[in-house]
Amino acid sequence: MQNPRPPAIFLSHGAPPLVDDALWVSQLSAWAGRLPTPTAILGVSAHWEAAPLSIGSTDARTPLTYDFWGFPQRFYDVTYAAPGAPELAAAVEALMPDGETVHRDDGRRLDHGAYVPLTVMYPHADIPVLQISMPALDPVRLLHLGERLRPLRDRGVLIIGSGFTTHGLPYLVDPTPAAAPPGWSAEFDAWAAERLAAGDLDSLIDFRAKAPGMPYAHPTIEHFAPLFVALGASDDAAQRPAQVIDGYWMGLAKRSIELS
Repeated sequence: MQNPRPPAIFLSHGAPPLVDDALWVSQLSAWAGRLPTPTAILGVSAHWEAAPLSIGSTDARTPLTYDFWGFPQRFYDVTYAAPGAPELAAAVEALMPDGETVHRDDGRRLDHGAYVPLTVMYPHADIPVLQISMPALDPVRLLHLGERLRPLRDRGVLIIGSGFTTHGLPYLVDPTPAAAPPGWSAEFDAWAAERLAAGDLDSLIDFRAKAPGMPYAHPTIEHFAPLFVALGASDDAAQRPAQVIDGYWMGLAKRSIELS
C-alpha cells in the first residue's frame, strides 16, 4: 500500500527556547498529527547556505550542529538520533540537472532549524531525516530547486522549509517571548498573509522591494528564503496555502503554511 502523499510546508522554527513555548509546541504537535506519516523528511533550513548544493550526512551518529550561542546548557544536551536517509540522498542527487555539481558533506547533519521543530513534530526520532543546503538565496533559484524536489513527495517524503516569517533580531527592543510585535514585524506579517492568501507569487518573489517593514523584518533574507523551496515543491507555487500557525514570539512572526 502506497503511503499518502505529504504536503510541502514552510514553518517558523525559532531559537531553541521556542520549545518552552507551550502554545507553539501544541500547535506544531497538532499539525504533525494531522499530516500523513512520512517515509522520510527532507529539511531545508535558514541556517545552512552552501554552494554547490550540499547534502548532509546520512549517518545518525553524526553530531547535531548546535549553531547558537549563549543559551543554557540543556539546549546543547538535546539529541535527535533519527535514522539516516541514504536512499533519499541518492534520490536528491538524481533529481538535480545533468552536469550540476552536488557536494556530500558527511560531517554535517541537522542544525537547529531542522532538529528543533522535529523534536516537537516527531519526538520519537523514528523517521529518516536528511538536510540539504540552500545553494543560493535568490527566490527564483530556490523555486526551481523545489520543483526538482517535488517528485519526492510521491515517495512519501515530507519537504520542510524552515525559517521565520520575520527575523529582525537586531531591531528588537523587547526580546521577551510575549513581547508585542514591532510595527515592521506586524506589517510584514500582514502583507505576507495577504499575498499568500491571494496566491500572489510575483509579489512574494519580490518581497525585498514590495513588502512593508523591509529591511527591518529581514535585514538578511535567509529566514524567508526556505519558503521558496516549499512553494516550488508544491503542486502550484501560486496556490493559496493553508496558513496553519500565526502569531508572534519575541515579536517575530511565526506564520507557517501547508502546501498541497
